[in-house]
Amino acid sequence: MRFVSLLLGLAALAYIAYWTVNHLAGSVQQDPEGSSQAKAILDRAREQAKQIEKNDARRADETLRRTDESR
Repeated sequence: MRFVSLLLGLAALAYIAYWTVNHLAGSVQQDPEGSSQAKAILDRAREQAKQIEKNDARRADETLRRTDESR
């Protein structure tokens, strides 16, 4: 009997979690361009990553140039 009660309790908890996740995911606001907030965050992160890579490449080139000049 305890096992059945535990199983029903876990099933109810799983259903509540499933319902909450699906309804919260559906309530994500859309930006004026039609993309979701998650996509906008991902796009900003990609742009920042590209900027970091450009800065790293520039610094590496400057370091290489300085090394060549000192020889």
